Amino acid sequence: MRIIVPMAGRGSRLRPHTLTIPKPLIPVAGKPIVQRLVEDITKVCGEPVEEIAFIIGDFGEQVEKDLVSVAEGLGAKGSIYHQEEALGTAHAILCAQNSLEGKVVVAFADTLFKADFTLDSDADGIIWVNQIDDPSAFGVVKLDDNNTITDFVEKPQTYVSDLAIIGIYFFKDGANLKSELQYLIDNNIKDKGEYQLTNALENMKNKGVKFKTGKVIEWLDCGNKNATVNSNQRVLEFEKDQNTIDASAEVTNSIIIPPCRVLKGAKIKNSVIGPHVTVGHSTVIVDSIIKNSIIQNESKVTGVNCENSMIGNKVKYKVSAKDLSVGDFNEIKE
Repeated sequence: MRIIVPMAGRGSRLRPHTLTIPKPLIPVAGKPIVQRLVEDITKVCGEPVEEIAFIIGDFGEQVEKDLVSVAEGLGAKGSIYHQEEALGTAHAILCAQNSLEGKVVVAFADTLFKADFTLDSDADGIIWVNQIDDPSAFGVVKLDDNNTITDFVEKPQTYVSDLAIIGIYFFKDGANLKSELQYLIDNNIKDKGEYQLTNALENMKNKGVKFKTGKVIEWLDCGNKNATVNSNQRVLEFEKDQNTIDASAEVTNSIIIPPCRVLKGAKIKNSVIGPHVTVGHSTVIVDSIIKNSIIQNESKVTGVNCENSMIGNKVKYKVSAKDLSVGDFNEIKE
């Protein structure tokens, strides 16, 4: 089994957090999104994963080393491929063509999921879907009475289905997928200006490949700040029975309301943290009230009252105490 992870996008909807690191390395509950993704897929594969291939942009040498380490930590070979130009999902996957053989899982690295199943590796193909209210921003599938996929539709502007493709796919024959992706490129077949994976899936289906749907318990999007903070909250809920405060963290005259995650070397003083807060390693928080937020690594936060927030790495954020004179019957909101 191989896992292919396209992650070359710029992550513009998550700026400014993606100005210095790629979106898939943004931490959720103390661990990078892409690491959580491949760990979760490895758990449900039902057989050993021999290779994890990452398709990236110009992210730098250290990012490449970190990604290879993630793969090696799961007992797999780590491979790096580059997508020089954003030409669509089909083009991105084909950048890893040397790894498209045998059984393959393709997983786009801006999504997390919670599932309780083992992948049926005897199926021709599995497309994981989730029922959503507004599917117009996603590829969707239509099913027949046997729950076999009959149609793939990319970002429908009129309603055809509410089963959105979440970005995780299984292919029993990776070489067949590679051939169909190459056909799109060779014949310049585009949809909405890009080479789309859904077009390749449609061709494969028309040639007899039977795709079934896989369903997840919960789908967690990490496309923007609010979605990422919400995903942090949900993952902390999933893992609330795990240790929440690293042994090296210092918590002085403070209250930690679970579920939270406080990483190594963090210092929290005279503060109330939680619920649903991740505090990065070596971060210092003083005189603050923080809930439902992600505070990343090596930052210093003083006098802050916030929620639904993301604070990046090496940030210094201090709110000065106020000298006030407020008369009777006033109401002040900030």
